[in-house]
Amino acid sequence: MDQMQCVDDEVRNLVAGILELEPSQIEGEARLVQDLGMDSMMALEIIASVERKYKVKLPEDELANVKTVNSVSEIVKRHVH
Repeated sequence: MDQMQCVDDEVRNLVAGILELEPSQIEGEARLVQDLGMDSMMALEIIASVERKYKVKLPEDELANVKTVNSVSEIVKRHVH
């Protein structure tokens, strides 16, 4: 499994844990709020968990564009070296 697929899987698992769902229930294009029921506290928890796990600081201007599980993965991939 390549590193990018690992990021996708790790982000899906992280989001699933916070939203109390099984990773298999989460599609990449699932909208965090409308489809998965994420609220603002969960969003903060997801961002904090991603930043801790990957030891990165995600730019606030990019976070505004995070709408789906895949968009979380994409922002992580851009900032992980």
